[in-house]
Amino acid sequence: MTDSPLILWFRRDLRLADHPMLSQAVATGRPLLPVFILDPETEAIGAAPKWRLGLAIAAFAETLERMGSRLILRRGPALEVLRALISETGAGGVHWSRAYDPASKARDTAVKTALRTAGIAAESHAGFLLHEPWTVQTGQGGFYRVYTPYWNAVRGRDVGAPLPAPRSLPAPTAWPASDRIADWQMGAAMRRGAAVCLPYQAVGEAAAQTRLETFISTKVQVYREARDFPARDATSRLSENLTYGEISPRQVWHAGQRARQEGAAGAEHFLKELVWREFAWALMHHTPHIAQENWREDWKDFPWRGDNPDAERWKRGQTGEPFVDAAMREMYVTGTMHNRARMIVGSYLTKHLLTDWRVGLDWFADCLTDWDPAANAMGWQWVAGCGPDAAPYFRVFNPAGQAEKFDPDARYRRRFIAELSRNPGAEVLSWYAATPRSWGLQPGAAYPLPLIPLDQGRARALAAYAQRKA
Repeated sequence: MTDSPLILWFRRDLRLADHPMLSQAVATGRPLLPVFILDPETEAIGAAPKWRLGLAIAAFAETLERMGSRLILRRGPALEVLRALISETGAGGVHWSRAYDPASKARDTAVKTALRTAGIAAESHAGFLLHEPWTVQTGQGGFYRVYTPYWNAVRGRDVGAPLPAPRSLPAPTAWPASDRIADWQMGAAMRRGAAVCLPYQAVGEAAAQTRLETFISTKVQVYREARDFPARDATSRLSENLTYGEISPRQVWHAGQRARQEGAAGAEHFLKELVWREFAWALMHHTPHIAQENWREDWKDFPWRGDNPDAERWKRGQTGEPFVDAAMREMYVTGTMHNRARMIVGSYLTKHLLTDWRVGLDWFADCLTDWDPAANAMGWQWVAGCGPDAAPYFRVFNPAGQAEKFDPDARYRRRFIAELSRNPGAEVLSWYAATPRSWGLQPGAAYPLPLIPLDQGRARALAAYAQRKA
């Protein structure tokens, strides 16, 4: 079996460099069959991330073709597809990079058990994290529930040097049949919004590396003080590429460490943001209920509303609060949203509108091209108050106050709200082209009145919190 092919099951690891699974497979010298499977777990993701994943798959397939290899595309339950490929090719093993969300872990465990029972080697490798979640423990042997102690535990840990990209991939004597990515219609649910979002995407490994290099050379120095101002181009925007594995966190970590050692003032804060993502995945591994249930069980009786007309106005960027609406429109136009803005819109929905955080969680999961299930879940629970947070108070962000502080000249709000400009440009008007026709939104309409006075919304949220505590 030493000459039989190895199936490399790619998922959210669509790159060549610093790829433990790929490097170890190449080292065997055996023929390699790269495969991407559109299984039910992948089919279930939202419109924007599914569309963006399709772009990532197509870009990675082109990269492999330039190396004389291929990316075989198959659709169906993962185990069924892998069994079929093993039968067709005589493959003697299947390798993949680990995933850490509940659905993927259940799928991968079942696949590994079934393959090994059938005598097929099945190996999982380090996934898309700096540290495997079970390796970071408190002094008592448990896991960290608060971010700062987690950061202190890993900040000085050794992170291995990134692995080089292989120069070639051994090909099999014959290639199995493959689906066409176009036939999968990964962007079908995006409809006309895909054309609007496309110019804002940086797809593929080369684009991700360029983003990292640009950030380190021109932005990291001022990152600490500039990152909270959404009108400034001060962030790395690497969340999109990390989501699809077009760059590895180790590559980002070492670039940030070099910048820190060279005296870049914002480098450590940048590294902290990378570790925030690690912390989110560690929590999802240890407490998988964070994906859909209140992380703090004593929040089960908080009187949040389910989906409602106010929440629908929030989704459409029609709340009458300019900072909130600008952020929601930014997401619809670009596929992403500035991190400060995510906190503001999340607080407004869950506090001022008393709407269940899961309404926002699901909307982000449908609209973000950088959607990350762990970061999305932890972010929403943190801002709602039911998640991991060391603060001893109930946090309510004031959108107007936040706008005054972080968008003092209203550049961000004017960039995405056409109603605030006498002569709106093409970018701000593109939001109308991206929205569903069923919303009936057209340029020229008056800006909506606020859904609720901010002081009343805050008072109502604090009253609900006081009642819950009582």
